[in-house]
Amino acid sequence: MSIDVSFILNAFVQLLFSVPTTLLITGVSVLCGFVIGMAIALVRIFSVPVLSSIAIWYVTFIRGTPMLVHLLLIYNGLPLLIDGLSHRLGWGFKSAAIPVIDFVCLSFSITASAYLSEVIRSGLLAIDRGQMEAALSIGMTKPQALRRVVLPQALAASIPNFSNTVIGMLHGSTLAFTVPVVEVMAKAQIVASTNWKFLESYLAAAVIFWGITVLIETSAGLLERRVNLYNRGGVA
Repeated sequence: MSIDVSFILNAFVQLLFSVPTTLLITGVSVLCGFVIGMAIALVRIFSVPVLSSIAIWYVTFIRGTPMLVHLLLIYNGLPLLIDGLSHRLGWGFKSAAIPVIDFVCLSFSITASAYLSEVIRSGLLAIDRGQMEAALSIGMTKPQALRRVVLPQALAASIPNFSNTVIGMLHGSTLAFTVPVVEVMAKAQIVASTNWKFLESYLAAAVIFWGITVLIETSAGLLERRVNLYNRGGVA
């Protein structure tokens, strides 16, 4: 058995056209997951009645079930709910009008929110309570103290874990090929099916994912060094 290097290069070029879709899924999922995760983390940190218990249950359920299950539940279940409500309310709207990638982004955003909430919460717990007390003692309100003092330090401490989650969501985006979304892995299968050179096609996909992962790790490392330099009182 021999590996066709020329086909790897050819597949690599073809797969590059699907990279924007993969990055879109990852970016939207991480961004939306971060916003939802931040709300969940704050609700749990401040032990908001009722909402705190719901948040704990939500995080436990999402982290305890596979990412693929979330995708299939959203992809197969949400259209039934939308069509049922539309029929009952006489809207005349069909779920078929919604792009499939929207269901993928929603599903992955839900997954990311649970993991990112724990990343943010661990960062908040790492900050000494005295920081909040000191901010309140000089006349800041609690929201101001959170925004200006606590959250910047917590997010800085969370950079390594945050980058790991981003990489995890990037790799998890490959599950989108189970539904009709042509991201890198789906494109790899399409390219390979032309002459059954799956090994070469998957090697090309691996190189692309490895390259994106290195970029994320490098960016996170640079950001972490910059933040640490600032915290030590150096010049950024």
